[in-house]
Amino acid sequence: MDSQIWTEKHRPANFEEVKGQKEIVKRIKALVETKNIPHMLFAGSPGTGKTTLALIVAKQLHKNNWRNNFLELNSSNDRGIDTIRNQVKDFAKTMAIEADAPKIILLDEADALTKEAQQALRRTMETYSNSCRFILSCNLVNKILDPIKSRCAIFKFKQLDKEDIELIIKEISKKEGLKIDDEIITLLYENCGGDVRQLQNILQSCSATSKNITKEEIKEFLMSIESKDIEEILNLALTKSFIESRKKLLDTMLNHGLSGLDIVKEIQREILKLEIDDNKKLSIIERCGEIEFRLVEGSDDFIQLEALLAFIAKK
Repeated sequence: MDSQIWTEKHRPANFEEVKGQKEIVKRIKALVETKNIPHMLFAGSPGTGKTTLALIVAKQLHKNNWRNNFLELNSSNDRGIDTIRNQVKDFAKTMAIEADAPKIILLDEADALTKEAQQALRRTMETYSNSCRFILSCNLVNKILDPIKSRCAIFKFKQLDKEDIELIIKEISKKEGLKIDDEIITLLYENCGGDVRQLQNILQSCSATSKNITKEEIKEFLMSIESKDIEEILNLALTKSFIESRKKLLDTMLNHGLSGLDIVKEIQREILKLEIDDNKKLSIIERCGEIEFRLVEGSDDFIQLEALLAFIAKK
């Protein structure tokens, strides 16, 4: 029985296997061929290939000996200055083993590093540039200090488009013996939003019960919400039926196991489809942004969503 997780099992092993990010792959491949790469900063959404590309760089530079010349740290766990002073410096200060290329240090989720750690990292990047190169991976590039950004070649990863996601789905289907039609491919793309890691997790979870992936299985796994439910909630609120709208909202959240953020994002998408005044749409979308911020900061889901419905009902 194969118990390997699909995000690792189907991870691209070389530049040719990477889907999407064509320009980035082309440039990094050219840099690797010269064996004289700069420090690099990979910025972009989760599941777009940042870590995968960093691994490929290490493997292409050091071939079979890449594990001895590669250090990966997740900065969301090891985010303090001691990590930079100890683990990173200890690895960086020695030359690569049996290689004519520099060592590679991958700092994943580098935007989680404290400012003090980033200051220490800046000095480490300068001091040990002869023996190693840093690849910083982050979701939010604005959280990286300017002195670090100025020392890196910055590559901005975009979410994969539908054609690339379709290619990945078909490759996995062929290797794993799955049956997936075009409607399911569209549904998967809509739910993973260009995030390959999430796509692979959905496929692996659904394939555990059946090799024939159906729409019902995906929706059951995702506990996804039907757009007609949100449409009904909005229409009730817009016609001043606040109590009915609130009841429908609570039922929908409980039945589908959804968070407040899931609902706000669906409302934001669905409001654009409704035939209401544009100014009303703008004010509701603006309020959705405010409610989302409150939820991220830790506010109560039900109270904030009730406040959003109250705002819509008053418009």
